[in-house]
Amino acid sequence: MDALRYTLRGAAGTRPALALMIAYWLLAVPGTARASFLHGEALDNLAEVMSWIVILIVPVIGIAVFWLVHILPEKIAEKKHHPQAKAIQCLCLLSLFFGGLLWPIAWLWAYSKPVLHKLAYGTDKEHHGGPPPGEKKEEAAAVPPPAAAPVKKEGGHA
Repeated sequence: MDALRYTLRGAAGTRPALALMIAYWLLAVPGTARASFLHGEALDNLAEVMSWIVILIVPVIGIAVFWLVHILPEKIAEKKHHPQAKAIQCLCLLSLFFGGLLWPIAWLWAYSKPVLHKLAYGTDKEHHGGPPPGEKKEEAAAVPPPAAAPVKKEGGHA
């Protein structure tokens, strides 16, 4: 009787495991496999359209994104009024030709504060294009350009 009870208890303990294995097997066995929802000519047309997109449009977008990322340090330097913005612009241009190897240097340079520039020039910012922030645009435009010095003739008269 004990042997029969042990066999029934063992069989009852394996029922949930057996049920899980059957459920896994039913879920794991695939039904009908289909590679695409398109067939025949429609599949060929879709493949042709996608190939033209990849050949023509993706490189143009890739080049544009590459260029936009590489001029970011230049734009940052101009926005922060970096005194060495022209040099950063030159480094960005060189980075385009060297495949982006110089770009991290330009990025760090655009965010760095110039060393000893304030000591030498009295300020650590340079204003590119336009009057300095202390001047108004009207005042800068109202100042006439300096008059040209009279040209002396050989006789000593002006």
